[in-house]
Parts: sequence; structure tokens; C-alpha cells
Amino acid sequence: MKTISAILFLILLNLESAFSQGEIDTQSKILYRNERTYAVTLNSNGYSADFRYAKRLNAFKKSLYALEFSYIKHEKEAKAPISSQQLGNGFVFGKLNSFWALRAGVGLQKELFQKQDKGGISIRYFYHFGPVIGFLKPIYYELGPDSTGHSPIVKFEPHLSNIQSKAPFYDGLSELSIVPGAYGKFGFTFEFSKKDEVFSAIETGIAIDAFIKVIPIMANNENHWLFFSFYLSYRFGKVMDVRFNNKVTKLDEMLSN
Repeated sequence: MKTISAILFLILLNLESAFSQGEIDTQSKILYRNERTYAVTLNSNGYSADFRYAKRLNAFKKSLYALEFSYIKHEKEAKAPISSQQLGNGFVFGKLNSFWALRAGVGLQKELFQKQDKGGISIRYFYHFGPVIGFLKPIYYELGPDSTGHSPIVKFEPHLSNIQSKAPFYDGLSELSIVPGAYGKFGFTFEFSKKDEVFSAIETGIAIDAFIKVIPIMANNENHWLFFSFYLSYRFGKVMDVRFNNKVTKLDEMLSN
């Protein structure tokens, strides 16, 4: 609910500035725009970073090419039974695997509302979809010292009661496994840059990941093969003029005919 509330607040804040009077924009416009952007994202089930290339189709539409890397959590991780001692050592009781997803997709973006002045925003909707590769890495835990003073490193089992901390990240890397699937993402972009060659925006929307099998993240909770999430992103990057020597590209010539 905190993530959803933040999303709604930012949307309302940007819409208010969009329809208010602002400084008239007198800078020269980049009309034949391609965009190369990056984003950091807070998801309702984790976080991610991505790269996106938007290629101009016409004055309002762009084709999208996206590459995204995400860390996906189980929805019960924060509610798992964790003692104050365990919490201080930074691990979630009952977690079997860490899970990441690499997405690569294509899609479309369409502008709904154009910026009228420097203080305004442009509003677009977009979608992209494609294959996703999931990466599962087992988590190992360090137990309390035994009678010999040794601290064993083991995977989680429900009967364990003397876990001291999570083992280093490299434990389990040799057991990394891959799970393929597909994803889809839909959202709205609120772009508010004051300079035409710079891209700054807030994005919000939904994402769905579907894998070919159940992903075993937690031991004591039901796991899933389908992941649905809301997200909020800050996107930044560069706008590029695709005209060369003041001549439009062949694509623009075809569209104008």
C-alpha cells in the first residue's frame, strides 16, 4: 500500500504542474526524436534497473527496445517469522533461493499529451513484452558453533533453530540454475524535462512475469510461477535528433508521403 500511495501522489503532483501556467518554451525543438534512457525502479515485489531505446515511427509513436534486470522477492518475505537477533544479522528466516530476472523485449510508445511550456509535462503510455530468463541461487546459512567450535554452512531446513547469519553471497553460485519464461509490461510515462535534449520522467504501471515452473523462493509459504507487480520508476537519459545535415531520414520521407 505504501508503494501504491507514493505512485498516486507523484501522478497527482505531476498532473497539477502539467495543467498549470508555466514559462513559455523558446528553445529550439528536437522534432525527429529518438530516446536512449535508463531507469531505476521500485517494484511491489523487488527492484530493478533497465535500458530502453525508443525509435521514432511518427510524431506521436515510437517503437521500444528494452533490456531489464530485476530482483524478485516473495510477497511473504517481510512477514516471515524473524527474531530480533536474526533480523540484526540481515536474513529472512525460511528463504531457500535468491531470484533474479533478465527481460528483453520490444513494444510501442504513444504520446497522449504534449508539453506546452517548460513547467509542463508530456504524458505517454507504453507497453513491451518478450522472453525472460530467471536465475535461482541457493541461499546458505551459517549455524552456531558445534561441540568442536566449527560453524557449519548449510541450506535452510525447517528444523534448524541455531542459524546465526546468512553465508557469503558466493556460497551457492556454483549451483545457479536458469528458468525461462515470458513477461509483459504496461505503463504511463510523465516526462518533465526542461531541456529538450534531456530526458527525465516518472513512470508507473504493472508488470507480469510467467515462468515454466514454480519458483522455490520460500520454504514455509506457497511459491508461484506467475508474478504480478506494480512499479514506480525514475527514468533519465538523452533525446537524439535523427535528422542529418538538416534532412529528414528515409523513414520520415516515407511517412510524409
